[in-house]
Amino acid sequence: MNHRLIPDALRPVAEKIEAQERISDADALALYESSELNALGMMANVVRERKNGNYASYIHNRYINYSNICILSCQFCAFAAKKRDPHAFEYAIEEIVRVVKEALPLGITEVHMVGGLHPTLKKEWYLDLLDELRALDPDLHIKAFTAIEVRHLAQRIFRLSIREMLELLREHGLGSITGGGAEIFDPIVRDTICRGKETAAEWLDVHRTWHEMGGRSTCTMLYGHIETLAHRVGHLSQLRRLQDETGGFTGFVPFAFEPQTTILAHIKPATAIEQLRNLAVSRIYLDNIDHITAYWVSIGLPLAQVSLSYGVDDLHGTILEEKIFHMAGATTPQQQTVAALEHAIREAGREPVQRDSHYRHVVSSKNGSATGVRSAEAELACV
Repeated sequence: MNHRLIPDALRPVAEKIEAQERISDADALALYESSELNALGMMANVVRERKNGNYASYIHNRYINYSNICILSCQFCAFAAKKRDPHAFEYAIEEIVRVVKEALPLGITEVHMVGGLHPTLKKEWYLDLLDELRALDPDLHIKAFTAIEVRHLAQRIFRLSIREMLELLREHGLGSITGGGAEIFDPIVRDTICRGKETAAEWLDVHRTWHEMGGRSTCTMLYGHIETLAHRVGHLSQLRRLQDETGGFTGFVPFAFEPQTTILAHIKPATAIEQLRNLAVSRIYLDNIDHITAYWVSIGLPLAQVSLSYGVDDLHGTILEEKIFHMAGATTPQQQTVAALEHAIREAGREPVQRDSHYRHVVSSKNGSATGVRSAEAELACV
């Protein structure tokens, strides 16, 4: 790290990073308040290179939003609908299985599936869906359901404990749970933007339980709305504490709020600089989470490419379809090819590598299909 390019106010943090010491909440707030974006990128890249070398990864996946019918009415959400709303949708199991089956020859390794808190879908629907997806290909990883969906299923549909619910879902093919629904953990913020949703403690408890069962998951943050910088630090702090406890988070995926079609449309969207700053600070602060993902659906592939110089080591996936951000007004493409992702990574000076759902590097055959995984330790030994 070139200390001449680090402003005096940030040098104590830079020294901690070089010494591989944990930064404090006060340090993180100072980073958020700094206008020295390139210095933040330089410091974040020290952490990125230490953890991941020069690799940047992506996953070949297929998104499924199985329904947007939801009992909640979160103020920030343009995705959810009531049954009678004109934009409400609900896919049959046969439709979901068909689109996943059509994606398998393309080489996908994961189906990523979330939806609203549907009031009337039966127990059998969820289990049959998992069973039929698993029957398509036993090697296909099923990443599904946010923490609040798990709580909804456990409390309203199956009448089970959280652990019992997760055990049942895993028996029927669930490979990992998604990180969605975290938003911002501060209770006042949550009461304003997603009243009625699970609390921070309840979100964390679902992931803690899943991790204690040996499962892995991602974690997220929705930023750029009414939260303060201190709220962001508090959110990251709770994620870091849970990771200290369980070690179950594979990666962190921050989302910039899309205000265009929600009742919070008066809020200005996060700028490119703010998004890069948030990614860099996250990389520096979350020293116990190995991977930081730039969600190109939210920020666009060009900015995601730039973020590879601000601590990011993963560009998420091919997606193939995405509804939640696009129904909120996102104008980014709904899918990317493997070639486009690899080109973006190479152009940024990184080495592209396909990963699996747990961020392990995939060994591919010449035709592009996945044939196995190599551990991160083995990959970094080659650097």
